[in-house]
Amino acid sequence: MVFSDSVFLFMFLPLTLAVYYAVPFAFKNTVLFLTGLLFYAWGEPVYVLIMLLSTAIDYCAGRLMDRFDSNKNIRKATLLVSVVMNLSLLGIFKYGSFFIGSVNGIFGSAIPDPGLPLPIGISFFTFQSMSYTIDLYRRNIKVQKNFIDFAAFVTMFPQIVAGPIVRYEDVSAQLACRRIDLSSISEGITRFVCGMCKKVLIANSIGALWTDVKAQDYASMPAATAWLGIAAFTLQIYFDFSGYSDMAIGLGKMLGFDFPENFRYPYNSKSVAEFWRRWHITLGDWFKNYVYFPLGGSRGSTAATIRNTLIVWLLTGLWHGASWNFILWGLYYGVLIILEKFVFRRLLERTPSALRHILTMLAVVFGWVIFEITSPASELEFVKAMLGFGGSFANSFTLNALHNYAVTFIAAIAISTGIPLKMCKKLPEKRADTLSLVGEAAGMTACIACLVDSGYNPFLYFNF
Repeated sequence: MVFSDSVFLFMFLPLTLAVYYAVPFAFKNTVLFLTGLLFYAWGEPVYVLIMLLSTAIDYCAGRLMDRFDSNKNIRKATLLVSVVMNLSLLGIFKYGSFFIGSVNGIFGSAIPDPGLPLPIGISFFTFQSMSYTIDLYRRNIKVQKNFIDFAAFVTMFPQIVAGPIVRYEDVSAQLACRRIDLSSISEGITRFVCGMCKKVLIANSIGALWTDVKAQDYASMPAATAWLGIAAFTLQIYFDFSGYSDMAIGLGKMLGFDFPENFRYPYNSKSVAEFWRRWHITLGDWFKNYVYFPLGGSRGSTAATIRNTLIVWLLTGLWHGASWNFILWGLYYGVLIILEKFVFRRLLERTPSALRHILTMLAVVFGWVIFEITSPASELEFVKAMLGFGGSFANSFTLNALHNYAVTFIAAIAISTGIPLKMCKKLPEKRADTLSLVGEAAGMTACIACLVDSGYNPFLYFNF
């Protein structure tokens, strides 16, 4: 089940909210736990046991660390078991087939591949659960002795299969006490509808163009078609990911939780480093706090900093999917960030802002080619098409695509850079509120119509 699914919108969400608001506060976390299990089990009836196992491991690890608070060795051993068990689950179910296939390809062996399906959202709930034991070991948080409260944190349906990555310390206080009133519910509905519009009206719409372009022969593809296609994917992935994050944050507010922001107009960035401070913010923070800083961060020599950066970006790429293209994509950004910091920093500081923005977006666009096209040979062919090696600049497909998607492109670019929001802030408050209500109603109506009328509703977060 996903947020843009009709079953979620018309059955699961209304019934869940009705029960959640009706029960006393003492039972609300129980409702969150049970509905989270139902939400996940709807599409993963067997793999819900993996999520429960991860939850149980880290809950027990937390109790052990609290029980032996003064014994450093036991605390360290407990943390090690928690991390190893969680990473083992992740490794087996997400990376097992990739590892076996790679070994067979390199050594010519014939290790059988069990072909285990990927449990949806496994990277999210394992990372969220692990953050608890790590922070508890660091004494940044207090132990959670109530299993239901801890399980509610792990299985909470707004953030169980997509971003943002919510750490325990982000919501620990709210698990015990939170405000649920008409103001927060209204704010949550607004945020949810905005996210739904991003996903359904923009991401799904412009994603259809990328699907058509991706299916063509790259060797003979006109340059304009290649650029149009990857531009479509650049916008699709932003509106898909940020749309789901907005919906998750909105749902959290309806339930009384404040989840961290996950996207802050990343396509306004003027450097690759700035892009990653704005894109999937919670993932970057997770790797920074639990990998980069423990490795030493930038406190050591230049060589050590470069090493730490490459390790983080190797893992970031691998986190996004069990495929060599994701590893290459992660290292691509690691190298770019190193070059920005240690080689071209002074030059970039003297470069005009507009040019830095253009260079950053070019780097991002080429990065999406590596991210989306899994075969290295196909990636090279597509890049060659972008550079004009396909033999022509445009064809009838290109012109038809421009005609059919021009309005969507203009709207998507404007929204992704925050132009409509800036314009709304200049309006009188009453007029802005009226436009917001009308826009929410119209947007939700349009989303429902699109979901009913179209079968194209991809879930890009599935890989993670």
